Amino acid sequence: MKKFTLLVLFFVLYPISAQEKLSTSKCTIYFEASVPLFEAVEAKNDAVDCTLIPDKSQITFTAVIKNFQFKRDLMKEHFNSNYMESDRYSKAIFKGVIEKFDLKIVTETEKDFQIKGKLTIHGQTRLITVNAKIKKVNNGIQITSHFTLNTDDFNIEIPSIVIAKISKNVNTQIDCILN
Repeated sequence: MKKFTLLVLFFVLYPISAQEKLSTSKCTIYFEASVPLFEAVEAKNDAVDCTLIPDKSQITFTAVIKNFQFKRDLMKEHFNSNYMESDRYSKAIFKGVIEKFDLKIVTETEKDFQIKGKLTIHGQTRLITVNAKIKKVNNGIQITSHFTLNTDDFNIEIPSIVIAKISKNVNTQIDCILN
């Protein structure tokens, strides 16, 4: 009983200053690859996993390709079968490091950070660097980022019949609250 009491007192009196990791399975990735004068090509995935290990500044995102939702079912079907081959390449994964990150300097005011790491899409891995805004919110830490990816970098072929209707430059946005 004495050991138990001492252990409880130790944890009560000695606060833990940092969490081992912050995570969520509800990040959102939105992308848009539209060309003017043609139908919008855009999709959203609200079930993206993200884990941040603050002490190491390591961050990981995992998106299941089939979870991207389009306004039209036919677009989703073509996206999964013709472009992304999602039965073969089921996930997009990013593993990286937030440069100069320290949880102690994150406040309610957005701060700019660079995130460098490896992005794997469609079986191809590329080193990328993106800018992100990070701030403290009521229920955790919010990370937002806007960047452009090129389909050629990931060997995603756009058939010649629709090449004029779909941009090779894909505007991408990530919004995430980790807790």
